[in-house]
Amino acid sequence: MVAAVCVWIGILVFLYPTAASWLSQANQSKVLQNYETAVQSANPSRDEQLANAREYNAALTAGALLEVGGHVPTSTATVGPGVLPYQEQLRANQSGLMGRLRIPSIDLDLPIYHGTGDETLLRGLGHLEGTSLPVGGSGTRSVITGHRGLASATMFTHLDQVEVGDIFSLEIFGETLTYRAIEQKIVEPDEQEALQEEPGRDLVTLVTCTPLGINTHRILLTGERILPTPPEEEAKMGADPTAPHFPWWAVGAGAATLICGGYAVFATRSAIKARRQ
Repeated sequence: MVAAVCVWIGILVFLYPTAASWLSQANQSKVLQNYETAVQSANPSRDEQLANAREYNAALTAGALLEVGGHVPTSTATVGPGVLPYQEQLRANQSGLMGRLRIPSIDLDLPIYHGTGDETLLRGLGHLEGTSLPVGGSGTRSVITGHRGLASATMFTHLDQVEVGDIFSLEIFGETLTYRAIEQKIVEPDEQEALQEEPGRDLVTLVTCTPLGINTHRILLTGERILPTPPEEEAKMGADPTAPHFPWWAVGAGAATLICGGYAVFATRSAIKARRQ
């Protein structure tokens, strides 16, 4: 009986990452399905929030610094007076949902939230405060960060597989902004990297840690805006996210429970019968 229980626990531990990742993906899919509805009912309105975001970017002395030994960039920016504060920009709902990132080459489709705190990065991706809000525009650079190698979610685990030339798209308050990856670099832990705006360019940089489980270095994937937005990317606006695959892990867990439970009952009955004899 003890052996059956140990085997059952071992199987559940083995299935945990798969189950946790499935549940995380299911939750993120639900969030993304509700995003368009949230944008349509947002207050202030969609158009007003986009206008506010562009005003914020124009007033932003933007920049981010990836410091020596740092895992997440920090802001070096300031915003002029008379502009709505960061947390009131591009708010689709009270959870701080800002937008959506799609990377077809790695089958990634994730929500983007305000800020890069630990709680935020467990729910999805985080936009780095102090960098341009992701509404595009000449001379802007948005920085979006995500975890890699979490047992409970995929997030940016496969970001290293994105190649120069691949495209990714942001969906922000009813607009699609598509970028082509122009550079992927790995920053050493003892290197300092400035992520600044570049005049005349519309850039987005995606940031995560590497190697898996060690997280001493950082991957920086930078994309430059494609104008006009490709029609095939426009057509995907508001599309339902890919639903998680059938949860075979649940079937495995159920089967393991039945088998181990049945064995435990059989062993217990056999032991009782042997004692009576």
